[in-house]
Amino acid sequence: MDFTDYSGYELILSIGFLVLGFFFHAYITKTNAIAASKQSKAILTEAQKEADVIRREAKVQAKDAILRARENSERDLTAQRKDILDLEKRVVEREKTLSSKLDMLNTKEVQLTGRMTEISEHKEKLIGQQQELKKLIAEETSRIEDAAALSKEEARKTIMKRMEDELQAEANGLVRHVQKVAKEDAKKIAREIIATAIQRYAAETVCDLTTSSVSLESDDIKGRIIGKEGRNIKSFESETGVNVLIDETPEVVVLSSYDPIRREVARVALERLVEDGRIHPARIEETVAKVRQEIDETIRHAGETALFGLGLTGVAPELVHTLGKLKFRTSYKQNVLDHSIETAHIMALMATEMGLDAKIAKRIGIFHDIGKAIDHEAEGGHAVLGANLLRKYGEDRIVYNAVGSHHEDMERESVYAVLCDAADALTAARPGARMEATDLYIQRLEKIEEIANQYAGVKSSYAVQAGREIRIMVEPKKFNDHGTSLLAKNIAKQIGNEVKIPGTVRVTVIRETRCVEYAK
Repeated sequence: MDFTDYSGYELILSIGFLVLGFFFHAYITKTNAIAASKQSKAILTEAQKEADVIRREAKVQAKDAILRARENSERDLTAQRKDILDLEKRVVEREKTLSSKLDMLNTKEVQLTGRMTEISEHKEKLIGQQQELKKLIAEETSRIEDAAALSKEEARKTIMKRMEDELQAEANGLVRHVQKVAKEDAKKIAREIIATAIQRYAAETVCDLTTSSVSLESDDIKGRIIGKEGRNIKSFESETGVNVLIDETPEVVVLSSYDPIRREVARVALERLVEDGRIHPARIEETVAKVRQEIDETIRHAGETALFGLGLTGVAPELVHTLGKLKFRTSYKQNVLDHSIETAHIMALMATEMGLDAKIAKRIGIFHDIGKAIDHEAEGGHAVLGANLLRKYGEDRIVYNAVGSHHEDMERESVYAVLCDAADALTAARPGARMEATDLYIQRLEKIEEIANQYAGVKSSYAVQAGREIRIMVEPKKFNDHGTSLLAKNIAKQIGNEVKIPGTVRVTVIRETRCVEYAK
């Protein structure tokens, strides 16, 4: 090989090495690039993680800063709110203080105004007194001048006449004042006595609806009561003195008699006969006689119980028995014995308030209606019958006079008679104490209105409050104030004389003038 050939080979070899070096460099470069890329990605990932950590820490720190700022702001707001509330309290207290001061000022202003008014009135009064004094001085001066021309006797007569007129006027005024005060005091005392008596005695109102009927178990018993050819019923009516009414009403027999005791004897006897089942004339006679004795004992016991409850003694046995009969007597459906006991209690309480004898009052009250126990046996009013009965059995005059005069059938001789009348009216007029038929109630109202309408000048009248008041409309041109007062008195007097009323009737006269004009 020559040198020339050797140089070409080296060149090719050099070029090959160069190419190989280039590829190797390229490979190294690529490898480095890949490694650098991986390293950069790792760095980026680490940086991202650090950034996330920093971001989270920043967020936590920001939240802490925000919370601290919020707490500080809330603390500041609370302090400010407290300051505002304190300020409001001080303002409210200051307003209250100002309001109280304003009220005090208003009160003082009113007092000053009243004082100024009083001073003004006093000043006017003083001026009036001065004027009146001047007038009196002038009159006295004139009288002295006139008296200077009179003789001694004429002057004395003139002075005496003038003094007599003045004293008479003062006496009349004093009498009217005393009468007015006495009337007001009397009304007040009377109201207090009655109110105290009723308040202290608060008994239940009793309305006994006594019936005259006997209930039967079946209508078959009616035939046994009647008996063969009416033998049993005739015997029963003969023994008891009542009428036995047997009609189509199922399982009921009605007993009719004007005597409540006979009716009670018949009712009890018939119930026992029906219960026993043996109904014939002999058994009827035996049963009625036995029941009559029992009822008689019941009557006596009722009288003794009433007197014992009131603490009354020394009463004749006949009066005790007669008093007990009132247990079976009713007036307007009010049991008369209960009514008499209540009257006695109220009378005693009123008598005690007035300083009177309570025992006498009780005696009068319990006996005031005793005449109703015998009013079907004798003629006359029950008040007079009771008075005669009490006088017959030795009661004091003050007792039988009060009993006989409590409906003004006799002349009253003591204040007890007035108390008896008042207590009787109080117990009868209490709500629910008495009952009456509707037709009688309507008749009383019509009678009251009729009495009022018969007077000239009365336009219309209306009975109200269950007949306890009547309101009367009159023509204003035909009556003055005095005329209306006189009309009310006359109507009240006539109603009291002609109408039987429980309690009182208030008469109200209304005189009204209406003037109407129209504006155009």
